[in-house]
Amino acid sequence: MRIRLINPNTTVSMTEAMTACARAVAAAGTEVSGVSPGMGPASIESHYDEALAVPGLLQEIARGEREGCDAYVIACFGDPGLSAARELATGPVIGIAEAAMHMASLVAPSFSVVTTLARTSGMAWHLAERYGMQRFCRNVRACEIAVLELENPASDARARITDECRRALAEDGAEAIVLGCAGMADLCAAISRDIGAPVIDGVTAAVKLAESLVALGLATAKRGELAPPLPKAYHGLLKEFSRP
Repeated sequence: MRIRLINPNTTVSMTEAMTACARAVAAAGTEVSGVSPGMGPASIESHYDEALAVPGLLQEIARGEREGCDAYVIACFGDPGLSAARELATGPVIGIAEAAMHMASLVAPSFSVVTTLARTSGMAWHLAERYGMQRFCRNVRACEIAVLELENPASDARARITDECRRALAEDGAEAIVLGCAGMADLCAAISRDIGAPVIDGVTAAVKLAESLVALGLATAKRGELAPPLPKAYHGLLKEFSRP
């Protein structure tokens, strides 16, 4: 089984860290390859960043199709381009926010999301509503940590994230935590030990869901809304996205 993990930002070191976490939970016989697009933002922290990350993401989906990938993980908590990627891909495509929220609902009656910047909190709430997870989601909390700061070993990111997780349990009544950034994947186990509650990272959750769908022979429905994109010309910078 071949799963392609796509980090929609262009920071390769972050992609490598996510891929290591994904490979650690993958079953024997599952090959996880991690990629960053050749174009797009260095990090995704706004609607603008997210919109401009989608073309590069879709390029990687198309490349994965040519290379015979069985499933895909979109490793950004905003789940950018998820529906478009599902139109394009033959196999399942899993967004990490959708995966993490559903996994959390299976192990606890409530969860809070702990994310990076407050400006992205509304995006997380929107996804909770879209995925039918509002009744489980107690709160979306921000640590005011820039995404790329998660990679800085001199930062106090882990301590600040852990403290926010503790506050979520105490103040929100949450019984589990969803980490709201793919760049937090390598902190998941340590934070769970520190706070004594389930902590769900969407990268690893999405890999296990992707494996399950492939093993069950399930792929995205191709009738109606998620059928392949119609043949069409695109122009200017998007010329290469034209479909014959």
